[in-house]
Amino acid sequence: MVQNLWSQLNRPAVNEVEELTYRSNLLGSDRRVCNWGGGNTSFKTTAKDFKGEEVEVMWVKGSGSDLATMGDQNFTALKLSDMQQLIEREAMTDEEMVAYLEHCMLSKKQPRPSIETLLHAFLPYKHIDHTHPDAIISICCAPNGKEIAKKIFGDSFVWVPYLRPGFLLSKIIAEGVQNNLNAELVLMEKHGLVVWGNTAEESYTRTIDVINKAEAYIDSIAATQEPFGGQLIEPIEAETRQRLLSKVLPGIRGIASKYEKVITSIDQSEEVLTFVNSRKIETLSNVGAACPDHLVHTKRVPLFIEWDGNEDTLEVVIQEKIAAYQSEYKEYFNRFANADDKMFNPSPRVILIRGLGMITTGKDIQAAELSQALYHRAISVMKGADAIGGFTSLSDEESFAVEYWPLELYKLSLAQAEAEFSRHVALITGGAGGIGSATCRLLASQGAHIVIADLNKEGAEKVASELNQKYGEGRAFSVVMDVTDETQIKEAFEQTVLKYGGVDILVNNAGLATSSPLEETTLQEWNLNMNVLGTGYFLVSREAFTIMKKQLLGGSMIFIGSKNSVYAGKNVSAYSSVKALEVHLARCIAAEGGDFGIRANSVLPDAVLQGSAIWGSKWREERAAAYNIHPDELENHYKDRTVLKENIYPIDIAEAIAFFASKKAAKTTGCMVTVDGGVAAAFTR
Repeated sequence: MVQNLWSQLNRPAVNEVEELTYRSNLLGSDRRVCNWGGGNTSFKTTAKDFKGEEVEVMWVKGSGSDLATMGDQNFTALKLSDMQQLIEREAMTDEEMVAYLEHCMLSKKQPRPSIETLLHAFLPYKHIDHTHPDAIISICCAPNGKEIAKKIFGDSFVWVPYLRPGFLLSKIIAEGVQNNLNAELVLMEKHGLVVWGNTAEESYTRTIDVINKAEAYIDSIAATQEPFGGQLIEPIEAETRQRLLSKVLPGIRGIASKYEKVITSIDQSEEVLTFVNSRKIETLSNVGAACPDHLVHTKRVPLFIEWDGNEDTLEVVIQEKIAAYQSEYKEYFNRFANADDKMFNPSPRVILIRGLGMITTGKDIQAAELSQALYHRAISVMKGADAIGGFTSLSDEESFAVEYWPLELYKLSLAQAEAEFSRHVALITGGAGGIGSATCRLLASQGAHIVIADLNKEGAEKVASELNQKYGEGRAFSVVMDVTDETQIKEAFEQTVLKYGGVDILVNNAGLATSSPLEETTLQEWNLNMNVLGTGYFLVSREAFTIMKKQLLGGSMIFIGSKNSVYAGKNVSAYSSVKALEVHLARCIAAEGGDFGIRANSVLPDAVLQGSAIWGSKWREERAAAYNIHPDELENHYKDRTVLKENIYPIDIAEAIAFFASKKAAKTTGCMVTVDGGVAAAFTR
């Protein structure tokens, strides 16, 4: 049952707008009550207009905001009398309605009002809530829904046949309520619920009570039957699911990105696995969306993939099914599109695979997880509707009218513009260090999803936490990686694939340094350098290359070499030798990766002391001794020996990395660039 969360102790008492925000946040906090971005709330009061005259106004949710997280600034006040007189009209287009409502706003600085503003204006109640509760939509999507509603609510409801939101629906609802003196709620077929109250608490409480009555009825029927017709197959063990998903996800991401690159997210919750393993999944999942508000984020239907358990053919089956879905979606678009309509990515937003779970796609991890969350609501609705009589949805034509509805697309236009590395996944080894963390921050600021790989678990987690707080939860995560441990590397990339679907940018940056004269260089020291900076870079690159090749989306690898990659440093034979190996390995990868659009380039820094664990170690003393100076003089020594007389900082290296990863370097591979202030002895030209 849905819990009534209203609390007089926590309720803001400063003004009515704050109380409206409180009420809205409570409704949105439980996604069984209202979808992300969906629903709307309002209240009527008085305020002064631009002339200073007292007028009746209605505050209503602004378009594009989410009830759970919206604040006072996300509401809009409109002059009530100007809106109420519209009910005398017979018809009004969406364009006319939007233009008219703009003139009703008390302030142009407030957001565009909700699509369903007139619904609130035409009803003669002070507080109104419109939500999309799972239990209510289950009834509204059942073919016998109206009859069931009579059993639950008697004659206290108004049933409204499906119509896309706008002027006419608002007028029909108002007239239906006016003609039913017992009306306490409105049930919108295939859509949702409207209730009202004299106070904010009364309106909120009625919403919760109505939902719980509906849920209690559905539960009483569902208790006598297995959900979705029962299970067709036994669950596949978790370890096998993880292995199979990590194997197929790069290919899924690749073909789903044929028209527009996507990030993926997986869901193997009990609820999802029960659905994908059920007898009725294929029939139910192909009926249509559970709520019009889902369509932009889930498309009309998901892609369901049945397979016979043969692991060897699974990837081929998935590729064929996604390609077929893309063709079918293009046909659907062409059937209903106007000349001005621009087709979305025809790839599925929701992929259901028997035995494995749900995969969702989006422009970023938040979008993929939003589609995931909305489809959880769809599963809940289908479960309830199927139990009480069956599940119905919008027709193809009705679905298209919502999916490509300009008023719905307006919400998408409010999203932040995409940046250079939006839709990209970057894995940075040594990501907790000076150069590594600067690179993580820079690439994240330009839209990338970041995987911070480092032996320093605490440091990597700190960088990930910082990025998630700044750019949104899920935009970064950390993995413990010892680049000399092949198993650990494979596990890190598997985690990356399961989190985002693949990888686009690899920054090979893990580092260490030792210094000693040749005759004092032990085999242990030599092997340490070779294992970390040579073998480690090879193992990480090989794993990334395998994933990039499977994705068929190209890719960029950037190796962090050194001035010593081209300069024979004194007392650093092990370090210099392996740094030379690194850049040649990058060139070899460039030669082999060209056929797949995989580029490999190297950045050669020198003396990046700031934030570096290497320079905080014995290396600083060793290099100072090699130059016969005090360790504190080392930074100035390095600056003075450069042509430009400049110190080199982590952000300088990060900028070079970002250049090689960007579209600006799309035609550059097998290249080296020095970022060392100009050390003449290390000029690569």
